[in-house]
Amino acid sequence: MIIGVINAVAEFERDLLIERTQAGLVRAKSEGKILDRPPRLTADQKRAVVAKLQDGVSISRLARDYGVSRLTITRARDK
Repeated sequence: MIIGVINAVAEFERDLLIERTQAGLVRAKSEGKILDRPPRLTADQKRAVVAKLQDGVSISRLARDYGVSRLTITRARDK
């Protein structure tokens, strides 16, 4: 019976923690905070990547030049 009470209290505490976390995230978003990871390429770098791709530079070469993954270059190209 004691274990059942302890489990109920633990579940209640967990629910409160989740509630507080969600409320904090909503508050941060409403204040305009960005919760994502920072972008690897700036807007200017993305434009330069697209221009260089149109000039025929390879994705691998651009990835090495900018120090990012090939997927990052591909995403810049597709947006």
